[in-house]
Amino acid sequence: MTLNETMDSTTDFSVPSMVEGIAHVVKIDGKTAWLVPEQGTSCGSCASATACGSKGIGTTASRLDNRRFRIDNDANLAVGERVVFGIRENVLLKASIIAYAIPLATLLLAGSLAQWKFGSDLITMAATVVGLVIGLGISRVEAGRLHTRGDLAPLFLRRARPGETCSS
Repeated sequence: MTLNETMDSTTDFSVPSMVEGIAHVVKIDGKTAWLVPEQGTSCGSCASATACGSKGIGTTASRLDNRRFRIDNDANLAVGERVVFGIRENVLLKASIIAYAIPLATLLLAGSLAQWKFGSDLITMAATVVGLVIGLGISRVEAGRLHTRGDLAPLFLRRARPGETCSS
């Protein structure tokens, strides 16, 4: 039996999988559509609801403005429509590594090297701070590269079906 025979015929690994979300079109500006993502059904009820970007300080209008994003309006969307947008899963993973793993790795590496070389807690603490700052700088540069290439931009996938939610 070959590898192709053992794979499910509906699985296509040549197409990158997408992390999808649903948003409302709130404004059309020429060939640009401005979208606001819908809140998921779990929003407000999870353990980190107070720190979540969907809630926060300020009015509802200011929070919505902070959550707006834009896509090209090649599909002639209209204000009020619900659409499905997506971000490639591999790009989301890469962005997570850039945002979290690089600063953490440089922090731990700098602290470990300082403790091994000098054995002083004060020097080790200073080195971890320096390592964190270096890691954040590297992350900023790498995130800028992702942004410049357009990898982080959400893509319009389709109009949402009536009653469609993120989980369906």
